[in-house]
Amino acid sequence: MMLWLVRHAQVLLPRGVCYGASDVASQAPATLAAAQALAAELPAGLALLSSPRKRCEQLAQALVQLRPDLSYQTSAHLAEMDFGCWEGQPWSAIPKSAVDAWVTDFGSHRFGGRESVTEVMQRVALVFDASRRQNQDAAWITHAGVIRAATLLHQGIRLVNRAENWPKKAPACGQWLKLKLSP
Repeated sequence: MMLWLVRHAQVLLPRGVCYGASDVASQAPATLAAAQALAAELPAGLALLSSPRKRCEQLAQALVQLRPDLSYQTSAHLAEMDFGCWEGQPWSAIPKSAVDAWVTDFGSHRFGGRESVTEVMQRVALVFDASRRQNQDAAWITHAGVIRAATLLHQGIRLVNRAENWPKKAPACGQWLKLKLSP
């Protein structure tokens, strides 16, 4: 079974802005380009799940227009981490003390007051485990943080307490990676 982890296209915000759970749109030309590239890769009749955030649904809708054999459902479990009071702020404007507090207690600290990495891992694990049980190819249209969580789950890691253990890399906007899953 193959799981495609697809990151939404570039958003309509300046680079360097913290926008995790914010419902921001993506750039239309970038969304179309990502959908066209993905449409050429995905097998027929694939199960698609999308984050309910506008930037992900835009890509899901563009993909379904290009590939009528596909349809999608949304899952709140695939939404990006909610950074609370830091949403919409430039990362450079977030006090170092706030970032340090998060790094010190990476798994449990609710950075911005809303959601912890452990909570994100738990909700992503629900969808990951369900995908594995279904034992059929699937694609998620989601966010960098969710993709990082899924790659850890794929490695059998369910809890991350140290920031240095969180994956540094994720696909660029509009790109994807594939994971081979066993039931």
